[in-house]
Amino acid sequence: MKNSFTIKTGLATMMVILISVSLFAQKKDSKEDLLKQVKELAAANELISKNLSTFDTLDYIVFSSRDWTRLHESHAKDIKVHFPDGHLETGLEQHIKTLDAMFVYAPDTRIKEHPFKIGSGNITAVMGYMEGTFTQPMPAGDGSFIQPTGNKFKIPMATIGVWENGVMQEEYLFWDNKSYMDQILGK
Repeated sequence: MKNSFTIKTGLATMMVILISVSLFAQKKDSKEDLLKQVKELAAANELISKNLSTFDTLDYIVFSSRDWTRLHESHAKDIKVHFPDGHLETGLEQHIKTLDAMFVYAPDTRIKEHPFKIGSGNITAVMGYMEGTFTQPMPAGDGSFIQPTGNKFKIPMATIGVWENGVMQEEYLFWDNKSYMDQILGK
């Protein structure tokens, strides 16, 4: 009986030790996995933060001061840009022509704030306000011009960016064109 009790106690003790060692090993792996996940999350957040900072520079400085020589800092050479009217442009040079045309009739066009900025992985979403004043003739596309009204505009806009290697490969622009035209034409 004593031997049976000693064997059972020894087996039970051995089981407790094995379970403890197993749990300790699992906790160690869990801690290592957790640490790895925390490091990956920190790196992802750092990348998102960097992309959002680059985007702030794009709107506040590059766009607002028409410094197109710096647009490559945020846009890939072969960027695809989706505009609110549904058209798609490909390439940095074409994008510069389109952006520059916005300043012909409203040379003070600018973006000064981004009240909402979020990111996930390689995608950022930024909301801001584009504002300016219609002070110069606007080309109507048929050779005629719409004469300036002197009206100010301020419209909410949003940009979704898909980033790779520190620059946007694809950009989706959103604003209400009707509201924009109503404000500059005074309707």
